[in-house]
Amino acid sequence: MAVLGTIDDADEIRIRDMYLTDLDRIVEIESRSFPTAWSRSAFQSELVENTFATYLVLDFHGKVVAYGGMWLILDEAHVTNVAVHPDFRGHHLGETMMVGLMTRGKQLGAARMTLEVRRGNDIAQNLYKKLGFVQLGVRRGYYTDTREDAFIMWKDPL
Repeated sequence: MAVLGTIDDADEIRIRDMYLTDLDRIVEIESRSFPTAWSRSAFQSELVENTFATYLVLDFHGKVVAYGGMWLILDEAHVTNVAVHPDFRGHHLGETMMVGLMTRGKQLGAARMTLEVRRGNDIAQNLYKKLGFVQLGVRRGYYTDTREDAFIMWKDPL
């Protein structure tokens, strides 16, 4: 298991734009994080064709350990996905990635941010609440793999 080490290693964490050259690692993280993973072509399409999409990675010592994406439509940022490689969880990297997405969203003109989260994903829900998101709705059967409900969460203002 990879370990971050001491807090001194925080200097080696960098958030940057996602590139096509990152996709092998992104697909690995995605497949180890979600029961129904996005394909490489889905990520490639987001990066190359979707003008609303912004994707970031968290780079640690030159290795991608987390990523997150969002669509910016008018003044709303919609988080599409966030994942941290299992070997690097428990070090607040999901929070770091969300803060990075929130910061980029503001820079791009977003006034608010929304996302869906699985009803059973307490860890993610707690993170989003910590960051100021509130649950304002439910999408019944939203996740096609399990038919699990999604909570709709908003941060307004961003």
